[in-house]
Amino acid sequence: MASADDIRDTVRRYVEAVGSGTAADIVALYREDATVEDPVGSEPHVGHAAIRKFYEVIEPLERSSELFTVRVAGDSAAFSFRIVTRFGEQRFTLDPIDVMTFDENGLISSMRAFWSPDDMVTG
Repeated sequence: MASADDIRDTVRRYVEAVGSGTAADIVALYREDATVEDPVGSEPHVGHAAIRKFYEVIEPLERSSELFTVRVAGDSAAFSFRIVTRFGEQRFTLDPIDVMTFDENGLISSMRAFWSPDDMVTG
């Protein structure tokens, strides 16, 4: 099992990559057979190709991110963060809560993002 420090490090790198990295940077943090359910209740994206396609949507956007809090228990972490994206004059702010599980190497094996459209702030 990955250490709590390794898991915290992966979470930190994930939030940084979502805020300013490429889809490839984000996918590199996932196991090959990982799943992404974002938001919870949507069809999961399974495997690197599907996960890369999911994150490519935000790649061209101007964006930033900030990690608020991380809680690690066993091979899992729950954390809250903020992502701000800008598209033209529009600014979108979302504060999801993500829950991830990790493999023995500290790679993400599953990610579930808790948020709904009602949580998106525009302005």
